[in-house]
Amino acid sequence: MDGVREWSGGDAAGTVAGRLVAPLFHRMLDRIDQGLEAGAIEASLPDGTRRMLGGRAPGPVAIVELRRWTALLRLARSGSVGWYQAWRAGEWASPDAVPLFDLFMRNRVALGRVARAQGLSRLVKRIGHALRRNDRKGARRNIEFHYDLGNDFYRLWLDPSMTYSSAIFAEPIDASEPLELAQVRKIEALLARLDLSPGDRLFEIGSGWGGLVEVAARDHGLDVTGITLSPSQKAFADDRMTAAGLSGHARFELVDYRDARGQYDGVASVEMVEAVGREYWADYLAAIHRLLKPGGRAAIQYIMIADDIFDAYADSVDFIQRYIFPGGLLLSESGFRDIAERTGFEWRDRSGFGLHYAETLRRWRDRFDAVVASGALPKKFDSEFIGLWRYYLMYCEGGFRGGGIDVAQVTLIKA
Repeated sequence: MDGVREWSGGDAAGTVAGRLVAPLFHRMLDRIDQGLEAGAIEASLPDGTRRMLGGRAPGPVAIVELRRWTALLRLARSGSVGWYQAWRAGEWASPDAVPLFDLFMRNRVALGRVARAQGLSRLVKRIGHALRRNDRKGARRNIEFHYDLGNDFYRLWLDPSMTYSSAIFAEPIDASEPLELAQVRKIEALLARLDLSPGDRLFEIGSGWGGLVEVAARDHGLDVTGITLSPSQKAFADDRMTAAGLSGHARFELVDYRDARGQYDGVASVEMVEAVGREYWADYLAAIHRLLKPGGRAAIQYIMIADDIFDAYADSVDFIQRYIFPGGLLLSESGFRDIAERTGFEWRDRSGFGLHYAETLRRWRDRFDAVVASGALPKKFDSEFIGLWRYYLMYCEGGFRGGGIDVAQVTLIKA
């Protein structure tokens, strides 16, 4: 029960304990009700009653079956970490959790700290997160935790380009557009920002499985170096360049961005900065500045969280940081931009496309579910792991639909 003490029969509607505690939890639900300025939750409760929370303005409607009051205790004590633990324990359920996560993000200011860890639990989680800081040793460990689940795992549900970041779809977003086409559109949008010519040198920080490097070398005639901290990604990317006949024009190194050397006409980095950590934003930007020739451009794709909740978010530990991306932190765009400009960059042409990420995540979840249903997932990934990843994909999709999280591209120009 992850440290939440369960009382015997306490969630049953007819028990003495159930009758005693129910009013306390209804007051907790009152607090959530007051914070839902848009959208609603249709909730069935352990005491046999049903409640509509919110419903005062248009928005998504989430259906939630609260099976045990302990789910609310977990939420109050441990925020989004506790809410996941309650879901894993079967204490609440929903036919579609995305609208619920959308609601929590859409109403983030009015809800305040409802979904943030509190008290001693918050302190313990912060200490644990601090131990996962992204110094050189920690960064490698954190990256391997996520990406070295194995190339075979990601190959099953990513698109054929093996691109693990937001696509850009043609607008209006059409469910029939192939994901791979939308991923190529994203790569081309980044490369267009760099204004490079055949033979120019491009450096990519966080090259993943090599999708951007392949397009840059094959279709644009660029000489490309990519870096990663994941041995399994590097092995895949090396084989990919060999198979494409691009080994003479593209290469990969297992190196930390802080240790990268050389001079390049352009730098690209796609959703890597979220793995850097706020204390290292200046180091990351300084590395890009050092690697670029005078007048060179960097194209960055990054995930940001709204400034109105950044401090509360950064001062806690959420579900993603605890279970999926240790050491991770979404950007405060204003804070990151300030450091970039003080480093000597011109910040230009910022373009956000958060709903495109929501669609990308929906596609990944559909593919993941199909893989699970077919029995193709390796046996080492048990039911708890499958549930964790489904929850992760729903949680992220809801965050982007709720508007408090965005993904964007920006061009940084070195003076």
